[in-house]
Amino acid sequence: MTKRLLEFRNATAIAGVGYTPFTKNSGASTLTLACRAVLAALADAGLTADDVDGLATHRVGDSAPPTLVGPALGLTDLSWHLDQFGGGSVSHAVVGQAALAVATGMAETVVCYRAINARSEFRMGGTGRGLPVSPEVQYQAPYGYVAPPQQYAMYARAHMLRYGTTAEHFGTLAVTQRANAAKNPRALMRSPITLDDYLASRWIAEPFRLLDCCLETDGACAVVVTTAERARELRRPPVLISAAAWGGGQSHLSGGDPTVTAAAGLAPRLYAQAGLGPEDVDVAEIYDCFTYSVIVQLEDYGFCPKGEGGPYVASGATALDGPLPVNTHGGFLSEGYVHGVNHIAEAVSQLRGEAGDRQVPGAEVALSTAQPGYILPATSALILRRA
Repeated sequence: MTKRLLEFRNATAIAGVGYTPFTKNSGASTLTLACRAVLAALADAGLTADDVDGLATHRVGDSAPPTLVGPALGLTDLSWHLDQFGGGSVSHAVVGQAALAVATGMAETVVCYRAINARSEFRMGGTGRGLPVSPEVQYQAPYGYVAPPQQYAMYARAHMLRYGTTAEHFGTLAVTQRANAAKNPRALMRSPITLDDYLASRWIAEPFRLLDCCLETDGACAVVVTTAERARELRRPPVLISAAAWGGGQSHLSGGDPTVTAAAGLAPRLYAQAGLGPEDVDVAEIYDCFTYSVIVQLEDYGFCPKGEGGPYVASGATALDGPLPVNTHGGFLSEGYVHGVNHIAEAVSQLRGEAGDRQVPGAEVALSTAQPGYILPATSALILRRA
């Protein structure tokens, strides 16, 4: 661990979070959604747009860039901005890069946001759009193999065949997260479900049923990143950024072990940077585009041995009253899918002690993760801690 990385640990903080409502039809442009979320996050921190000198987002041709959001907010001289190409795999890298900009003095107050009309406008894997740039896609598209549920289904099936993971393991995760969503006023889906409900839901791409899949959502979420020192002077309790890691490797579309994600390579760097280990994590917001993505990340981030993610979930370990509460807001499966940033915001709420009925008592350290590097060979993650 280099001296500079040690200096980065806990030097920056998240000082505010903001949301728009999560809906099936926002009735607003992604530019409007982005501005609303940014302003809500600033208000949460006790700041105004005049305090902002940096904006950051990630997108795949489906949202508004900082160079449009800035002027819409009246900002004419941003000192730093980031318009990262990519989906959920880079969601946490955006916040990490904002923290680097703040730590090095390139900016003082950066708002990171994600705005998307993923239900009413730009649907992931939808028809009528150009194919992804990954070279492997040219060999898959002729067979209609292009949508994320199809691709993740193959990885899930490989895990089932190798380790005995079952549909009931996936279902238990979906049921547990819905129970969390029932305690979350923002969640799109709040009605409790049972394992029988899960097993009766229709097939999407075997072995995935409807309740294995995240919600296509219209909405936006934003977080304010500033120095830890400044954050302590603002309205809300600061949440320190102890570690931020991102990186890539071999695409699982073209080889490699289909039961291991890019998180397995990233996790040691992340924990070393924070000076912590998986045993220190009190709450985890794990990217859940599908139920399986949580199970495999529980393994790859070191919470259980490889192949035991399913039984770990079935044991109740990831429930609110378990040793590792996971996706306490309901996750993308039940709260809404805003491509990663709402996971970060929920982690902040938990560490502030402001999560209401779903609060994890005494939460001091949180892990929040991005898409684990399957569709594109990249992932990212944050470790946050209560100041």
